[in-house]
Amino acid sequence: MAKRKAFIPNELRPWIEARQRFHLSHAHVQMACALGMNPAKLGKLANHRQEPWKAPLPTFIADCYFRRFGKSMPDHVRSIEEIAAGEMAKRRARRAAREARRVAAGTAAAAAADAPGIEESPPTP
Repeated sequence: MAKRKAFIPNELRPWIEARQRFHLSHAHVQMACALGMNPAKLGKLANHRQEPWKAPLPTFIADCYFRRFGKSMPDHVRSIEEIAAGEMAKRRARRAAREARRVAAGTAAAAAADAPGIEESPPTP
């Protein structure tokens, strides 16, 4: 049986393409994401060996991250796939909690309707 591919949200797919295109590590992608960089615009920042004043893209991202956050790398490096899996797990947990609340509210309402001695008074004119 073929292994099913993990679902990647559309907002994270450009980061995977940028990681492959510019040969970035998971740490560099996470740093660029934290800096608010646009994956579609990384080509402008990349050094194509034609512009000697530009630093290579991974070095540029690391320098910007250090200036902004004061540390050389994120505390916990996660790949885009791990981030997407975490988001999906969080979404499943929220759905399960919502469904549990819905079931609990439904059983509480049914129990209140079946409770003896509680009668509705007729509406007053």
